[in-house]
Amino acid sequence: MKFRIENMTCGGCARSVTATIKDLDENATVSIDVATKLVDVESTASESEIVAALTEDGFPPVAA
Repeated sequence: MKFRIENMTCGGCARSVTATIKDLDENATVSIDVATKLVDVESTASESEIVAALTEDGFPPVAA
């Protein structure tokens, strides 16, 4: 799954996004490029679960 998170602006934001996804699936693989605001996720959690969790934590994603 690929997402774009417009308000992810720094390494701290990236760590928060990663932690949110890992809370859903501790074995998830998360790759983040802060410069382009892109997040690539491999997870057993569904896309809707990830979107809901990120939105709740203040990082609403859009499909990339």
